[in-house]
Amino acid sequence: MNLKSLLARPFAQLIYSRIKKGMETALHDQEEIFKGLIKTARDTEFGKDHQFQDIHTYEDFKKRVPLRDYEQFKPYIQKIKEGKHNILWKGKPIYLAKTSGTTSGVKYIPITKDSIPNHINSARNALLCYMAETGNYDFAKGKMIFLSGSPELERIADIPTGRLSGIVNHHIPRYLRTNQLPSYETNCIDDWETKLDQIVEETINKDMTLISGIPPWMQMYFDRLVEKTGKKIADIFPHFSVMVQGGVNFEPYKAKLFDTIGKKIDYIELFPASEGFFAFQDSQHAEGLLLNTNSGIFFEFVPAGEIFNEHPTRLSLKDVKVGENYALIINSNAGLWGYNIGDTVKFVSTEPYRLVVSGRIKHFISAFGEHVIGEEVEYALLKAAAENAVKIVEFTVAPNIAKADGKSFHEWFIEFENEPEDMEAFIRKVDDNLRKKNVYYDDLIAGNILQKLVIRRVRKNGFIEYMKSIGKLGGQNKVPRLSNDRKIADELMSFVLA
Repeated sequence: MNLKSLLARPFAQLIYSRIKKGMETALHDQEEIFKGLIKTARDTEFGKDHQFQDIHTYEDFKKRVPLRDYEQFKPYIQKIKEGKHNILWKGKPIYLAKTSGTTSGVKYIPITKDSIPNHINSARNALLCYMAETGNYDFAKGKMIFLSGSPELERIADIPTGRLSGIVNHHIPRYLRTNQLPSYETNCIDDWETKLDQIVEETINKDMTLISGIPPWMQMYFDRLVEKTGKKIADIFPHFSVMVQGGVNFEPYKAKLFDTIGKKIDYIELFPASEGFFAFQDSQHAEGLLLNTNSGIFFEFVPAGEIFNEHPTRLSLKDVKVGENYALIINSNAGLWGYNIGDTVKFVSTEPYRLVVSGRIKHFISAFGEHVIGEEVEYALLKAAAENAVKIVEFTVAPNIAKADGKSFHEWFIEFENEPEDMEAFIRKVDDNLRKKNVYYDDLIAGNILQKLVIRRVRKNGFIEYMKSIGKLGGQNKVPRLSNDRKIADELMSFVLA
């Protein structure tokens, strides 16, 4: 055990014990955070606009602060971009995180002096929990990939601005810098394929022990390594023992990733976003991600089916129930208030508060009144795939509305690692799984309004080629699991096998 591994042991145990204690005080911590947020922001422009001086309870807050998405927040963000102070939070942000929105174009999310620890410490805590629980400290002495967007930052109103991962790159502790790959220069490369090739060159002969990134990126990286060497990842990196991932549901990618690696290794799942670091996997044995209840964010939850209502139900943490789908709403020391981040979550436990990310609010199919969500299509496909020893590379689903006398159906675009022996039987199984999961879809099939789903086989690397064609290859970009329109589906048709 080297010095870094040795020093990590007591620190990991200390942080792990604090997190365990925080599980018991989650509701109290949320109450204290709520009070602190209101008090600190009372004299900001937002606080004055919403009478924060008269807010004493959560009920008071709900009456004065409506739910908002980024579009509705833009007037306040614009004032920050013009250099004005005390708009959403005291002073001005220390960074603006630049991120792509589905409807808003580029979004600029404030990060303040008070909120930056949430982004930095949460990933650290996830690793320390892993160390303390498993006793695996040795990976700390090897090389680690912390893939990021470009750490080169521009300035808006003298505020450093860039991708969140690029911002966080500046805060990696000095003691990890010597372990970090790829190099700063490589992380600054804009073209994704050039960057990926350079990462392969920099890492192929290193003792990699930890690799982090979103699953599609890791699969692309592993495929390039296998192509170059003809070996499994476990043979290239024999001490590779921890995979850190987030950004998308891991399940659809797990089988192929582990097959490419050549052995099962531990993985740590994270739930970060530009708006905050919301949850992380604290245990290799418990389901779900531990909600970050004491890190500057006061959470609200709206039943997913009500999110587009004029007056939806708004719940604090104490009122959530296991198994219900909720839209996640945040109020934070970055100055976001009643902010709808667009994700849905489902609690798997309330002692402690652990959840899974169940989908995106805007990613659903309800062209025929079925309101199918991402969690349901993933379940339907992955259950059928597991039962038929089929591996899925990538997939997405869209409605296909009938022309003339035909019937409408759900159209699934799937890139298979290995195809089912009996495709028709596989289609029936996926369709049956979805019918069992969604009663509205079942009624539409039973009522002969929809025909059973259709699968379009996407050629090898078709999704990669599609993402490249739209300028979104690599980084944190991912293909939506499902869409309520035909935009993605129509563009994917040119990548479908005959």
